[in-house]
Amino acid sequence: MYFTMVHAPEVASQVNSWVKEITTGLIKEILPAGSVDSTTRLVLGNALYFKGAWTEKFDASKTKDEKFHLLDGSSVQTPFMSSTKKQYISSSDSLKVLKLPYQQGGDKRQFSMYILLPKARDGLWNLANKLSTEPEFMEKHMPMRKVPVRQFKLPKFKISFGFEASDMLKGLGLHLPFSTEADLSEMVDSPTARSLYVSSVFHKSFVEVNEEGTEAAAATFAMAQQS
Repeated sequence: MYFTMVHAPEVASQVNSWVKEITTGLIKEILPAGSVDSTTRLVLGNALYFKGAWTEKFDASKTKDEKFHLLDGSSVQTPFMSSTKKQYISSSDSLKVLKLPYQQGGDKRQFSMYILLPKARDGLWNLANKLSTEPEFMEKHMPMRKVPVRQFKLPKFKISFGFEASDMLKGLGLHLPFSTEADLSEMVDSPTARSLYVSSVFHKSFVEVNEEGTEAAAATFAMAQQS
């Protein structure tokens, strides 16, 4: 939405209410207090919500607390779901990939969750680098068929995360939109929308995985000012 400073105080409340509605309350606030002020000219963003049931649900009576290893070498007790049914799994020298399909919805689209597990306990950062620099990496490692398993375990979890993403995006090489030399005015049909550039980006996400399936939501909003 494009607005003048007269409307600025109302914008954060309107955006937060919209995001809360779209995400069914999983994300209650995307724009913190003070993020929209008299210098803000454009708020651009999106929000999405997903809820899917596994095609093969886990037996809750078999969920047991076990050790989950953290990146710093420590561990915590976490509830693990388990199954002995055949699973979509692929394995290489450095990585295991599990595919968990969701039941089809009314529009017949098929979604799946992919869980990647590095075989090295400290291999997460190397895996993240491959995913971001090798476009074909995920496709090469997708499981194509079910294989027998003695038992596999998956942590049951609920997490939420939010941050101001400008520095991260700049670190990935996205500099021009944040520069006063940027001109985003053609995105707005207004004669007063001149020399717009991105001043901040806010992101929040939520995901819960349990025996029944997955519920998740995400929202991202960018603020623009005039140079």
